Amino acid sequence: MVAHDDVTIRLAQVLGDAAAATLRRVLERLIPADDWPDGWQAGCGAYLAQQLDGDLADWVPRYRAGLAALDAEAQLRHQRAFVDLAPDAADALLHDVEHGTVRAEWPIDAAAFFAGAVDHAAEGFYSDPANGGNRDGIAWQMLGFVVTG
Repeated sequence: MVAHDDVTIRLAQVLGDAAAATLRRVLERLIPADDWPDGWQAGCGAYLAQQLDGDLADWVPRYRAGLAALDAEAQLRHQRAFVDLAPDAADALLHDVEHGTVRAEWPIDAAAFFAGAVDHAAEGFYSDPANGGNRDGIAWQMLGFVVTG
């Protein structure tokens, strides 16, 4: 289960506990860890927590609906929550959602939701750390970008 750190708590206040946990897992799978941190560790969740309370406030209902539908999709296909899927199963499910190949009833367009989540994850990963993401400029370091004062 997801630890209730400050970001998780902030996201849970906006999206609900289950959706916040699902969003964390989505960010971990969209930008998986390798020699560098995954999307969650790099601050994408912090970025979204800040943005969903600001510029992306109109996305809150879409995130609630999309994350609930993603979890329903995981339940239908694997009889478990999305957060409990093995990495390969989670990735395969996200691949299907990306292409709109869903079996559960989605109240919003699955592929459009996925595209938005990918855009927001990328924004959180690569943006100026002042926007809440890219913790310690880790994505910039990964690219070899050095900020000079």
